[in-house]
Amino acid sequence: AAAPHTRMPVPTPPPPTPPSPAPPADWSPLPSGGEAPFNPLWREYWPYVLKRAYSILGRDDAENAAAEVFLVAWRRLDELPDEPGPWLFGIARRVLANQRRAAGRRHALAERVAGVPEGEQEPTTRPAVLEALAGLSETDRELLLLVAWDGLSVGEAAIALGCTRTAAKVRLHRARRRFRGRLERLE
Repeated sequence: AAAPHTRMPVPTPPPPTPPSPAPPADWSPLPSGGEAPFNPLWREYWPYVLKRAYSILGRDDAENAAAEVFLVAWRRLDELPDEPGPWLFGIARRVLANQRRAAGRRHALAERVAGVPEGEQEPTTRPAVLEALAGLSETDRELLLLVAWDGLSVGEAAIALGCTRTAAKVRLHRARRRFRGRLERLE
C-alpha cells in the first residue's frame, strides 16, 4: 500500500504594506514655506535692478542687463547671504559695467567702420549698424570688419584678402562710403 500523500502547507503572503501617508497639503521640499529662495529675491529686487540698469544703459539694453543680473544670482544662489540686497547690487554693478563697456565698444566700432573719428557724431544704435552691415556685399562687409573690428591696418587687410595694398585702400574707401550711406538712411 502506498503511503498517504501529505500536502505541504502553502505559505501565506505577508499582508500588503500600507501606503505611505500623503504629505500635508502645505508641504514642500523647498525652504521658506514652499517657495524657492529665488522668487522673493526676484520679486523684491527686480524693480530696483531694472531702474539702475535704465539709468546706466538706457531703455534698449536695460531689461536684458537686469535679466542677466538675475541669471548670475540664480547660478550663485548657494552663496545667497542673509541680507541679499548688497550682494545682488554688487552683481548688478559688475554686470552693468560689462554692458556699458560692450556698448562703448559697439559705438567705437560703428565710428571706425563709418570712418568717422571718435567723438564727432552721436552714438549709433547697434541694430542700425548691424542692419547696415548686413546690407553690404560680403566683400565690403569682410573688409570693413577686418579693419574696424579686428583692428588690421589696410596693408594687413590686403594680405588677409589676397590683394594689393592699393586695391584694399580703394575698396575700403568705397565700402565705407556705401556703409555710411546705408547707415544714414536707417537712422
